[in-house]
Amino acid sequence: MEIKKSNQTDSAVYADALMIREAVFIREQGIAPQLELDTVTPATWHYVLYDDQAHAVATARMTPNDDTTQHVQRVATLKTARGHGYAQALLQAMMTDARKRHFSRLVLGAQVTAQSFYAQLGFVPEGPVFMEAGLRHQAMQYTL
Repeated sequence: MEIKKSNQTDSAVYADALMIREAVFIREQGIAPQLELDTVTPATWHYVLYDDQAHAVATARMTPNDDTTQHVQRVATLKTARGHGYAQALLQAMMTDARKRHFSRLVLGAQVTAQSFYAQLGFVPEGPVFMEAGLRHQAMQYTL
């Protein structure tokens, strides 16, 4: 297993991240492409986890909200690769990177169906459930 990251939209990492997001969010969950494939800036870091056969199987991205908080988004694992701890490993690497860069908090909008996954990693729910891209979400935060 290997985790690679890039903030360049012309990188192989970004292309692999988009491939996973298209498979999970657009094809599997039915989210409209114009909602899923949004604009990013160089401040956004895309992470991709590659399995032992060097296949891209999980992704997430992280963008600073401000000097203390990173926003985690687009956490996805290919359906055939679920249940192996890939997303957990990816998020733990992101937590480590955020700490090294002196951020003190991570926030995310979890799909309600995935809320228990984030809770197992130490994320705590905040505020009311809300709708995004036609799916119920819950804001969650993690103190680094």
